[in-house]
Amino acid sequence: MSLLSTAPRLLVDVAPRSTWKSPWKRVTVIAGMTVTSFWLVVLITLSWWAPYKPLDAVGGRLQAPSWHHLFGTDALSRDVFTRTLYGARQTLPVSVGVIVCAVTIGTVLGSLAGFFGGWIESVVMRLVDVTLAFPPIFLAMAVAAALGPGLQNAFFAMVIVWWPIYARLIRGQVQAVKHRDHIQAAVSIGATRWRILRKHVLPLSFTPALINATLDLGQVVILTATLSFLGLGAKPPSPEWGAMITDGAQFFYQWWVAVAPGIAILTVAMSFNFLGDGLRDALDVRAKR
Repeated sequence: MSLLSTAPRLLVDVAPRSTWKSPWKRVTVIAGMTVTSFWLVVLITLSWWAPYKPLDAVGGRLQAPSWHHLFGTDALSRDVFTRTLYGARQTLPVSVGVIVCAVTIGTVLGSLAGFFGGWIESVVMRLVDVTLAFPPIFLAMAVAAALGPGLQNAFFAMVIVWWPIYARLIRGQVQAVKHRDHIQAAVSIGATRWRILRKHVLPLSFTPALINATLDLGQVVILTATLSFLGLGAKPPSPEWGAMITDGAQFFYQWWVAVAPGIAILTVAMSFNFLGDGLRDALDVRAKR
């Protein structure tokens, strides 16, 4: 009798506490949502309220921050704050596009490799192994340099770097799901393999890819800025964050030229990391038990 009465208490005591219920976790997720929403509003409505045009000379050369120019002006007398806001229109769409294309390509190839196996799996996984054998930044630099400078070429370079990550992730998830009982039941009633893959396997395999995509958005933003900083991304006078940091590196004592785009990159990358971390905890079934 005593053992039965204490059993539920013991289970409660040893059960792991969900990190999603932590107040600090909620604060970080809310902060990530707030910053992401801010940049989304900037992306959509900037043309209606921007203080200046991103390419116009609006003051003296290399002026320090003031009420008229919150982050000063650059070497061509352009408002740094305005150019930083317009930089969101350069970096964020490219970063989201890279993740969408990488997830799409990786999901298609990884699901085919994991579900059908055979020569399809061999070909896909050898491509994945070859691509992942190189550090992502060096491979992206090599591809971007081969294609030539430009934000479009940097986009293709980053897609080439990122799709193998999702192909390998989806392949592993599909292989784990396809042997479950309900999949075997669908096979026994005569469902086609394509229908099983589309209706039963992929919905149970896509959650880790979604979480990973949210976390990778911040890394893609940093890589986009890195390629532009090295001259392999956006071309001047485009107000792209990495290119703006390149301009600021030439003027060490005029720190405001590079600080504004650096803060933008930092806030965007951290907000996506907070969102991805919260999404992982929210969708983690084991953490909710």
